Amino acid sequence: MDTRWLEDFVSLAETRSFSRSAQLRHITQPAFSRRIQALEAWAGADLVDRSSYPTRLTPAGQTFHAQALELLAALQATRNLLRGHRAAGQDMIDFAVPHTLAFAFFPHWIMELKRGMPDFGEMKSRLTAMNVHDAVLQLAEGSCDLLIAYHHPALPLQLNPERYEMLTLGQESLRAYAMAGPEGRPLFRLPVAEAGRVPFLAYSPGAYLGQMVDLIIRQASRPGEPPLALEAIYETDMAEGLKAMALEGHGLAFLPASSVRRELKTRKLVTAAPAGSFELSMEVRIYRDRPEFARHQKPGVQALWEHLQRDRQA
Repeated sequence: MDTRWLEDFVSLAETRSFSRSAQLRHITQPAFSRRIQALEAWAGADLVDRSSYPTRLTPAGQTFHAQALELLAALQATRNLLRGHRAAGQDMIDFAVPHTLAFAFFPHWIMELKRGMPDFGEMKSRLTAMNVHDAVLQLAEGSCDLLIAYHHPALPLQLNPERYEMLTLGQESLRAYAMAGPEGRPLFRLPVAEAGRVPFLAYSPGAYLGQMVDLIIRQASRPGEPPLALEAIYETDMAEGLKAMALEGHGLAFLPASSVRRELKTRKLVTAAPAGSFELSMEVRIYRDRPEFARHQKPGVQALWEHLQRDRQA
């Protein structure tokens, strides 16, 4: 039995919607439904009444819900207890970072950090890459020291500012890119020519960047005009996967600018829309527990935070 199934089930009990819970869990709805079915097969009983809307739990599901909450709480308490015994971990800074930032932003940021903060080179760090929802949970559960994530006013992270503090590390642009043709022009481009269609490399439903792409498309659409002729031929929740497909010429993808620096220099990828259109800007932010709420007081985390504060004020 996968403990993620318990988390899925608790989410479904709270939202009473398969689609909403799938979005919050950053997986596709079919995959979410399969995980709930797998949990029911393991339990040997129907836990969800699918004949009603909003979705509701069966009597067995109500009983299991209470047990699931206790199980998850016990598992978390055990993990916190074990982490409390890990004295050697006091010199380790734990980062939770969404996949795209882990590949595109984090290595360059760490190098810049070492140049500006020589003491950081003597510190140890550990990165856990995951989807945005799980990265936020890592911080909320005390399983990491620092969370790095994108921020856009249209889709803010649900973190209480009274408990968590935040600093802005930089800006990131999300734009349309495509493989360059023989003359250096994009094989596919926006806006779409009349009666034309563009093969579209899309993020999985619920992925944070996918929701940002939806926002770009909505902002670019004009009232009374047909929607953009983007034909989704492939999807994944990772920008690196979309970039690999774009590099092979399979279609157009919206990618963070930091993830395509090399490809733009070598002209393997080029922008696929006029400057200033079909793009948006996001902040890259870092979050931590406020000191009065922190479960683990690590000197390295405090030193890093103070350095970032000074750097922002400079």
